[in-house]
Amino acid sequence: MTASTLSEVAKLAGVSPATASRVLNGSARTPAPDIAERVRQAADTLGYIANAQAQALAKSSTGLIGLIVHDIADPYFSAIAQGVQAAARQERRMVLLATTNGTPAEEKDAVAAFAARRAESIVIAGSRSTRSEDARANTELAAELDRYCRNGGRVGVVGQAILGVAETESYRTIAVPNEQLARDLARELARTHKGPFVIVAGPEGLTTSDERVKGFQSGLSDAGKPAADVVHVAFNRNGGFDAGIELAWRIKASGQSAPEQRLCIFATNDVMAIGVAAALRDQGLRVPHDASLAGFDDIEWLRDFRPALSTVSLPLEEIGRLATMAALSNDDGGPAAVAGSVTLRRSTSSP
Repeated sequence: MTASTLSEVAKLAGVSPATASRVLNGSARTPAPDIAERVRQAADTLGYIANAQAQALAKSSTGLIGLIVHDIADPYFSAIAQGVQAAARQERRMVLLATTNGTPAEEKDAVAAFAARRAESIVIAGSRSTRSEDARANTELAAELDRYCRNGGRVGVVGQAILGVAETESYRTIAVPNEQLARDLARELARTHKGPFVIVAGPEGLTTSDERVKGFQSGLSDAGKPAADVVHVAFNRNGGFDAGIELAWRIKASGQSAPEQRLCIFATNDVMAIGVAAALRDQGLRVPHDASLAGFDDIEWLRDFRPALSTVSLPLEEIGRLATMAALSNDDGGPAAVAGSVTLRRSTSSP
């Protein structure tokens, strides 16, 4: 079967193709209600499917939002994506998704692809990189975003601003106070923990991880504690597992016969903390008996994690919603920030 055409719909409804187009493609110039109803009935009878490109021309808008994340399988990003989708549904928009493995070069390619498809706004979620090997890609990403905004596009960014892009009415940032929240977590843990602290962090130059490391070290200093050792690994569950194996040998070697020797491990995101816990368990060690453990983000997976993980709670779905609304809004409100909170659970309690 061949697809029905707009001309066939117009002929069956007894109107001109231009009138049928205005009804079916959403033009602001709508015919009389009885004529519009005849056109819709004709389209239903013929099984006509409207052309999205034609609708975009008629409305001067595609109704598309481009969402760029590092890894949609990561529960941090999937929660943000849920918030983006909820806001898009509320505003009668559709979401296109691109994953980038956390590289600014792939983010630049995704922005260019969305711009070519005339997405009216783009939401970018994921840490920035200050590593020297990403300097050129950061510059190219900034240029691509500038070109997109100058051509009428709007951007909402979660976390840190894109390096080299100035805040404007068409470019908004939803800031996450990583440093302050990590500082608050360290202060709370230092109240009761007597032993040394270790930080399991992502690669140096990954801004989100760096901010959380800096904040945690500041919190320990506030509490009069020595600085924590830092183990740099991949910013994911497997990285946490690798660090956990290394720390398990350290725990076994120390004997940990006294509370002053027991480690408190801070992983700079929750999936890394889950990896650390799995590695300790594989080595015959238990949380919190042999080591305390805390994460950051409060992802949904923690509902089924035992022992319950101490973490910093972020309103991830709300962050996605705010970034989307910022990208769609004409309000020049400058960067917005979200609030988080320290949530202490069984994983950092006394054994």
